[in-house]
Amino acid sequence: MKKVRTRYAPSPTGYLHIGGARTALFSYLFAKHQNGDFIVRIEDTDVARNVENGEESQLKNLAWLGIIPDESPINPNSKYGKYRQSEKLERYNELINYLIDKELAYKAYDTSEELELQRKEQESKGIFSFRYDKNWLKISEEEKNKRDASGEYSVRISLKKNKEYSWEDIVIGKISVNSDDIGDWVIRKSDGFPTYNFAVVVDDHDMEITHVLRGEEHITNTPKQLAVYDAFNWETPEFGHLTIITNMEGKKLSKRDNSVKQFIEDYKNEGYIPEAIFNFLTLLGWTSEDAKELMEPEEIIKKFDYKRLSKSPSKFDIKKMEWFSKQYLKQTPNDFIKEKLSIEVNNEWNDLFVETYKQSATTFKDLKKALEFYKNPKEITKEFISNHPLNVLLIKEFYTNLENNIFSIEGIQNSIDQTKISTNLTGKNLFMPIRLATTLEEHGPELAKSIYLFGEKIVKERLKKWL
Repeated sequence: MKKVRTRYAPSPTGYLHIGGARTALFSYLFAKHQNGDFIVRIEDTDVARNVENGEESQLKNLAWLGIIPDESPINPNSKYGKYRQSEKLERYNELINYLIDKELAYKAYDTSEELELQRKEQESKGIFSFRYDKNWLKISEEEKNKRDASGEYSVRISLKKNKEYSWEDIVIGKISVNSDDIGDWVIRKSDGFPTYNFAVVVDDHDMEITHVLRGEEHITNTPKQLAVYDAFNWETPEFGHLTIITNMEGKKLSKRDNSVKQFIEDYKNEGYIPEAIFNFLTLLGWTSEDAKELMEPEEIIKKFDYKRLSKSPSKFDIKKMEWFSKQYLKQTPNDFIKEKLSIEVNNEWNDLFVETYKQSATTFKDLKKALEFYKNPKEITKEFISNHPLNVLLIKEFYTNLENNIFSIEGIQNSIDQTKISTNLTGKNLFMPIRLATTLEEHGPELAKSIYLFGEKIVKERLKKWL
């Protein structure tokens, strides 16, 4: 059997998006599960839309997620040619000229204005799905030669009439499209650049790609690509089209949808755990047979069965992603977190801070914010006290108990317990006033540890302000 080779082929017209990251991830998992190779190449022929650092964003953010390609523009294998389309124009033109010579493609001299007239003529006849008619344009040989000499033409593939292009989609099942429903389409634009549907076939063939996993929006492209494989008599890869990702309202995720951060860079900058996002994205359209959710990448690779890819859309639940990040942060070694926070590793206070706050934090950014909360404690003001009227008798009782105990986590907890008994208060009525009076926050991790981390001097000064 041939070695499995999958690919992710982004355009550097934007940064790594959630949808692209999931496509890359499933392609990676598919290959790695079968001891195959995962390739990243760059489709950069749409020069006008390419953005600065677009390629870098794709590669660096994939690496941050833990999706490491076996081959890429920065790790190429010369056997398979170039890994950027802009570096393969000679190869594309050589193949296009071959098709023209074999009368499997032809020069089309229509200008954009003439194509628009042809489209309007079809619409006037009730034909609203445009099909190019190569016999429509009537120009003299002299005009044709003039446009030919100036390069004012595109090249279109010559499709066979009434031919069925079909494939067994590894996600969706059997799909079939008739060539008459496609029409001859452009394989090289008048600017000299190949179109996506031509170049991608050449790249996949040159790189010996065996399986193509991509979004379902590419279903309409597949029969066009099959026509190119057919023209060259090349072996075709297997195709699998992944269902869409939606927001929580069930609408397709749009880059204009502000309810969700849509670029991996955003989650990286927020301080999310990359393994958590890797895990979360895996479950956007796939489930393991044992229905387990929390899994390390190695376990996911081992369990990844493409037959369990979903045929239904997947909802991007940010709350679920945050839950995953919390679970991974809890499991992250404290020394690693301290290094990320740039704080001393061998320090008792730092140990307690990290162990306390990683239990409820979602991201490293949350931990940095909490650290700042202690390193630069707020001053308690009269305005703060007047805005938070509390049970002064409760606070006085807690202060008295605190004075009678050693200032330690155990001593603070004893003070809370003694206050509970003496005031006969429980739950929110007990904990909220103590937390607000000592930490100046309504919510936080374990109360006794939160208080202890501020230190005896600050805590008692704050309590006295209430009294």
